[in-house]
Amino acid sequence: MLTDTNPDAEKVQLDLIRKASVAKRISLMRSFTSFVINLSRQGIAQANPGMNEREIELRWAELHYGKRLAAEVRDYLEKASHDS
Repeated sequence: MLTDTNPDAEKVQLDLIRKASVAKRISLMRSFTSFVINLSRQGIAQANPGMNEREIELRWAELHYGKRLAAEVRDYLEKASHDS
């Protein structure tokens, strides 16, 4: 695996994670997941400067959950915006 982390530092990090409580490990996982999702959305926004926030979210959904689900969500949101 490619890493820029010093092997000794990586060993310390892994030891800390292994010794952490389940709640702490879940919290770390949620935080890391949120960080990665935000980076992914930022990448979409940078690659598509004309997209608004909703379009970015829908593109992200398409990339991660498929075109069909993204299209269904898009249709639902459009219908919901017309109904209000």
